[in-house]
Parts: sequence; structure tokens; C-alpha cells
Amino acid sequence: MSRKIALIILIAVLMTGFFQFDLPQYFSLNFIKVRQQAFADYYASHVVATLLGFFGAYVGVTALSLPGAAVMTVLAGALFGLETGVIVVSCASTLGATLAFLVSRYLLRERLEARYAERLQLINAGLAQEGAFYLFALRLVPLFPFVLINLLMGVTRLPVLTFAWVSQLGMLAGTIAYVYAGTRLGQLDSLAGILSPGLLSAFAVLGLLPLLTRRVLAQLCARRVYRGFNRPRRFAYNLIVIGAGAGGLVAAYIAAATRARVVLIEKQAMGGDCLNSGCVPSKALIRAAKALHAVRTADTYGIRTRVPEVDFPAVMARVREVIRSIAPHDSVERYTALGVTCIQGEAQVLDPWRVRVNGQTLTARSLVLATGAHPQVPAIPGLEQVPYLTSETVWGLEALPPSLLVLGGGPVGCELAQAFARLGSRVTLVEREPRLLVREDVAVSRRIQAHFEAEGMTVLTGHHARAFGRDQEGYWLHCAHQDGTRRIVFGQVLLALGRRARVTGFGLESLGLALRDNGTLQADAFLATRFPNIFVAGDVTGPYQFTHVAAHQAWYASVNALFGLLHRFRVDERVLPQVTFTDPEVARVGLNEQEAQAQGIPYELTVYELAELDRAIVDGNAEGVVRVLTVPGRDRILGATLVGQGAGELLNEFVLAMKWKLGLNKLLATLRPYPTLSEAGRYAAGNWKRAHAPERLLVWVARFHAWRRGAE
Repeated sequence: MSRKIALIILIAVLMTGFFQFDLPQYFSLNFIKVRQQAFADYYASHVVATLLGFFGAYVGVTALSLPGAAVMTVLAGALFGLETGVIVVSCASTLGATLAFLVSRYLLRERLEARYAERLQLINAGLAQEGAFYLFALRLVPLFPFVLINLLMGVTRLPVLTFAWVSQLGMLAGTIAYVYAGTRLGQLDSLAGILSPGLLSAFAVLGLLPLLTRRVLAQLCARRVYRGFNRPRRFAYNLIVIGAGAGGLVAAYIAAATRARVVLIEKQAMGGDCLNSGCVPSKALIRAAKALHAVRTADTYGIRTRVPEVDFPAVMARVREVIRSIAPHDSVERYTALGVTCIQGEAQVLDPWRVRVNGQTLTARSLVLATGAHPQVPAIPGLEQVPYLTSETVWGLEALPPSLLVLGGGPVGCELAQAFARLGSRVTLVEREPRLLVREDVAVSRRIQAHFEAEGMTVLTGHHARAFGRDQEGYWLHCAHQDGTRRIVFGQVLLALGRRARVTGFGLESLGLALRDNGTLQADAFLATRFPNIFVAGDVTGPYQFTHVAAHQAWYASVNALFGLLHRFRVDERVLPQVTFTDPEVARVGLNEQEAQAQGIPYELTVYELAELDRAIVDGNAEGVVRVLTVPGRDRILGATLVGQGAGELLNEFVLAMKWKLGLNKLLATLRPYPTLSEAGRYAAGNWKRAHAPERLLVWVARFHAWRRGAE
């Protein structure tokens, strides 16, 4: 028998005995009043025994969450007087409540965390910051059952010592009121008479006092942060947004839509990295490479073609034309028409309310910093001898590199390496980690690497770049790996080693804003910095460097900046999709296997291979898989990873399901047209359903069918 089962049986026996032997009759006000003199006489002759017996009984009643604590508190006043009664009851009630708290934690928390992980995670995050204040407020309001407080707090991550001392302090006012009533037992007709409406109102005010105090303290801390800065009496704008990338554009749009006066400052081109050097040009290049690959592999479908010719300058011209076509969406003209004041120039933050640009000083009540990030350039010896490319400068190429070394096997490195390889470059992809795309599951990384190698790319994982150089053979890189060293000769090198937040060059140093270890600006759950009126969004704060995440954060940053005085919104990053646009694509939302294992989250894995999907077979793109993580034994999706043609589009079904808490049963019951790739999600749900078939019920169903056939 397990310890938990034994404890449950013991509690059940004690509670059953309490009611079986009609012990509640001894916890009534009338019984105490009738036996008051007998209690007093016994206490007078057996002081220590009475105190210990009363203390133990009180602890037992509160620990088992039995009715009677209120009557015993009154009895303590009648027996021991105000001072002694308050001490005994305060200590006993705290010990009993803590025991109930621990029992709840031991029996319930693990199971509830597995079932309601997301909800409890949010609750625990709030309690980590304001747990003592909330518990104190609840303890001060007698209308809220103390028994429920004990049990509910037990399933959270609130520290035991915090629960104990806050409970003792919070229950003290109510304890004094009940014990004092006990000293006037003869004048007391009912327990309800102890707490008058006026006293209940006073307790309610006391319950709000900690929260109000926290707000006041926050204001005082804010004033301390602003000490030394001269706050303007009036502001020209409600909001100044620095950076016109995805985050800045959305922040300015939200402000203008709510009729706020907003100014948007950008020193380079509107649209930021995504439009000019990131998402848009890279996907245009990938599309060209994919078209070329389709022509080269057309014989798979019985189509004979001559060897296609790559006009690389024309390819890059189309990339630039795509940028020009999309640019009006992010243009000064469009945002000016929306009501945004757009200024092109280099911003300098002077203080928390003032920004200088083009010789003029602007003032605003709040600022949103959306300055993005820039490619990381490593400090590798000899790199200065090599005219290296980055994800920002590669778009200036006019000639296809005959041989290209790509340093970095993350999403950007993999996408561009495959694109250039398909266009005709001899590509070597070097990654220091043991595999490509290290944030994805091992099985996913292996699929992508195998696909790259099948297309003729050289993939070197576990290789650490040590030194660059140049000799008569050309440029070279020395790498170290587990078997020794390797010398790689190349024509050009593309650095794809991630991006670093852009936090310098516009005056932030004078404000002393805190940075995380990875160089991003530190912010709270509401995207505010240490200055409550300065907010951040996008790559400058992270942790996810995606255009859609920057836009998502910008909504919270701008709304909190404009309306935070009334209500602040905690940024929700629970369901964030991401796609690596290789071929096949890798798309993911929520947890994957390695993240679940690292966080100790139990899961079930359901796999569906696209090689079984009719449309994938018809299209000749059957390389891929759907991997879905669910809560063990429950129809709740923890995450999904898709590899295959159009995986980024297929992922949206799982994003929607996770956002609105739809399970695989709902996906299975949703009809899709045949033959389409979207059926992959339904078939994955079908695999999950088969693994959870009610076997016992099916045995009886089989017997029912046999009976209908007349079989014996």
C-alpha cells in the first residue's frame, strides 16, 4: 500500500469517526455555554493538561478541515481570557492550517499540475510575485472559508514558511474578535453575532490594504527610479515609438487606432529587418530556388526538360522587386494616413520622456523601444581578412558565389544554405553543435540533414570554427572537431550565427536599463523596463526573434503604455508558432519532445508519417511527419511539430486548437476535403484515437455484434 493511499484512509477514518460518534454536538455555542463552569473548574485544577489538550484538539480540527474551529476559538476566550486565548488559538490554528496545506500539497498537487499545468503555471507566477499579499488579504476576510484557503494554496508553489507566517498574521484580527467574544460568552446569542456588518466591512478594508499598499509602494519605487530626471508638465505626444520594424509599426498602429498622438522614428528604411533584409527577401530567394529545384526534378513526373540556366542577377532583381511591392504596406504614406507622425532620423533618448531627433526634442508620456537586432559577428581570428556576408548584406550580391561557406546551422543558416545550393553554389554548412536546428527534436534535425546531403550539400556538424585566413588557394577556415582538425577552402562566407539585440547608439546607456545575459533589454511580464513608462517589443527584448512575435508583443506594449493606469495586460506567450522555411519546412507550436523532457513534463507522442498521405504521394512530396505531444491519458495538446511540404500552413490547425483548447477528438471529427495535405492533422488525430481505444468496451461491442449475427 502506498503512503498516499494510507494517508487518505487515515483521514477518511478520522473524519468518519468524527461524525459517526456525533462529535459535532460538542462544538455548538449552547453546549459551551451550558458547560462553561465545568470547563472553568477543570482548567483551574489542570492548567497545563487543559492547554495542551485544547491545543491538540484545535490542531486536529483545523488540520482535518472539520467544523468546530469557530466555537473552539470562542471557548478559548471563555476559558483562558483574551491574552492567553489569542496566543493558544493563533498558534494552533496556524499549525493546523499548515498541516492541511501540506496534506493538500502531498495528495493533490502533482496530479493537478499534470492536468491543469498551464493554469497553475500562471497562478504560481502570480503568487511568486504577490503571493504573500494575496494570502494576507484572503485571511483578513472571514467571509472566505479558511478551509478552502488551506487546500487551494496547498496545490500551488507557495513556500510553506510563507504560508505559515502570513496565515498567522492574517488570521490574527479574526482570532482576536472571536476570542474577545468568548470572554463575553454570557452576552453572546450566536456566532453570527460576533461579526457585525460594520466589523465585516472593516475586515474587508483590511483585506484590500495589502494590495493598496503594494500599489503605493510601486508608485514610490517608480518615483525613486525617476529621481534626478525633470518630468515635463505637458507632453506633445502620448507615445513615442523608436524603430519601424514589425514591433514598432504595430505599436504605432494601435496607438493611432485608439486616437492617441503617436510619433514613429526610424533611422533607416521603414519595415525594418523583416521587409528589407529578413523574411521578405529570404522567402523570395527561397521561392526562386524552389522553382529551379522543381524544374530539375521534373523527370520524376515524366517531364523531360533541358538543363535550366540560372540568371542570378535576375533572381536578385526579383527579390528587390518583391521588397518594393510590399513596401507600401509599411510606408510613411500609409502610416501618416492612419494618423501616425513618421520621422526618419536617428533617435537619441534624453530621459524617460524626451527623445531628440533631427535637432528637435519630442516629449511623450510613454516610450516603446522596438529597435530590433543585428547579425552577430564572431571574434574569430583572421575574420577581418575575409569579406564576409551576413543576413543583412547578402542581398547586395550580383554574382552567384561558386563556393559558399555558411557558418551556423540555425534556421537562417539552413534556409539560405539550401537556397544557394539549389541555385548552383557549392555549399558547405558548418555547425558547432552536434546537429542542425538544435532546438528541434533529434529526429527532425536528422531528417533535414539527410535531405540537405541528398541534394549535394556538405554538412559538417560538431565543427568549431577556429581561424580564418587567405593563401594562394583562396580563403580558408580551420575547424576543430572530435577527430582532429579540418581545413575548408571557400570563395565566400555567410555568417548566420544569430542576431543580437540593438541596444546601443540611441541613448539608452544614460538610463541604465538592465540587460539580460544574452544582451536583450530586460522587461517584466507587462513588457515594461525599470522605468514604468518605457516599454519594449520585438527582438530587442526577445526571447523569440520572429516577426509575428514582435507584432504580438507590440500590442501589449502599446496598450499597457497608453492604458496601464487603468489596467495592464500580461503578455501571453503560451501559443507561439514558428517555422523554418527549408524544404521540407519545419513548423512547430508548443512543446517538442526535448523541451518536455528538459522540463520534466510527462507526455505521449503520436506520430503520423506523410508517406502514408495520399496527397503527399500524388505531389511527390511524401518526405515528412506530424509529431503531436499530448497529456498522458488526456485529450489535451502540449505541442505539435510538422515536417514537410507546406508545414507552415498546416501548423495553423494546431495553433488554433491549442489557443482555444481543442483536443485531437475535435480535430478528428472535423471534415477536410480529399485529397489535401490538411488531412495530415486528421490522420494524426486518428492515430492518437486508436492508441486510446476503449478496449474493454470494444470487447462488449464485439459480443453485441456476434449476438446480432446469431453467433454463439
